[in-house]
Amino acid sequence: MPYAEGRTYHDADAHIMETPDWLSEFADDATCQRLKDIFVGSVAPGEDERIAEDLALHGDADYRAQDEAELMNRKNWKAIGATLKADRPKALDLLGFASQLVFNTFTNEPLQRAEHDDDADFAYGMAEAHNRAMLDFCAVDKRLLSTCYVPLMDLERAPKVARALLRDGADSLLIAAACPKHHSPSHIALDAVWAQAEEAGIPIVFHVGSGGNFFDRTYFQNGLPMEPDFHGGAENFRSIDYMAIPNPIQQTLATMILDGVMERFPDLKFGVIELGASWVPSWMKYMDSAFEAFQRHEQRLKNLPMRPSEYVRRQVRVTPYPTEDAGWIAEQAGMEVPLFSSDYPHVEGGRNPLGRFEKSLEHASDAVKDHFYEHNFADLMGASLRRALG
Repeated sequence: MPYAEGRTYHDADAHIMETPDWLSEFADDATCQRLKDIFVGSVAPGEDERIAEDLALHGDADYRAQDEAELMNRKNWKAIGATLKADRPKALDLLGFASQLVFNTFTNEPLQRAEHDDDADFAYGMAEAHNRAMLDFCAVDKRLLSTCYVPLMDLERAPKVARALLRDGADSLLIAAACPKHHSPSHIALDAVWAQAEEAGIPIVFHVGSGGNFFDRTYFQNGLPMEPDFHGGAENFRSIDYMAIPNPIQQTLATMILDGVMERFPDLKFGVIELGASWVPSWMKYMDSAFEAFQRHEQRLKNLPMRPSEYVRRQVRVTPYPTEDAGWIAEQAGMEVPLFSSDYPHVEGGRNPLGRFEKSLEHASDAVKDHFYEHNFADLMGASLRRALG
């Protein structure tokens, strides 16, 4: 019996669990010589030292016999299909999801960091290695939808990368939540990226981990012992920096809305993944207040025939965390906005994300639930999902 049944579920946030050297196989020679191992320490204390042992378990018949029973209990490298692509179709069958949008786990930060250095050849070489790895993993099952990274640092190279990815079958274009180093993400030269994505019917997506230095760590210097992170270690999020997670994406998306990107590309969708969603209703209100305050004086706002919040409802789709009230978010932001996600196979997703979301949707209408679990994802993914479902 699958974990999720009784309706169609699309999972807007799922992951590969990389090994430290996972990019090396897919990098060109020049990039490979400069690649450092991916830092995978943001897990339970000592878990990164047991990766080989955890992966070896998947070759043990007794361990595999418990795949279904332990589906939502085994996390990270212990989870079926987390690293071994041949096992991911079985994981999807057991989960009961019609599709999964698949992200890396540890590579967003080094991708973003490389993009914000000044060596474009290395940044684009690393992105290419990441994208080859993602496409290779997702090729095992058409239900796995790939996320391929496009550095926006070079206004001439970015459209070429997008064109190549679309030719190679990328299901979405992943960009950093952090602003590029030398220009805005709304720069008109990047219209060549958005135009290609819109024409192909695939979305632009953002994910946690690509927001740059969004948090001043001096806030931790409170004279008290350091609190353990979510996993019990020292490398992941705590309550204080959790509060800052949405800051970069709020600014980036607001800039793209106010500078007219969504007006110029009305059919282009944007996915905001694992960045929370409780902030969305007040952010929409705040943008509308900016629109009211500055419309008389700014030509870019005069050029917008809709209020910023209307662009969000039309084009932006966001995943709440399981601990957030998805029903309230749908009520306040619009039922077109929130998306279901499991965060499989991460610990943060919990043992029963579906149960948590169902509790928060207890009083929601069937229409709200249909949008949350199915329709909003179909709207976000467009042609990619239609290809996957045949």
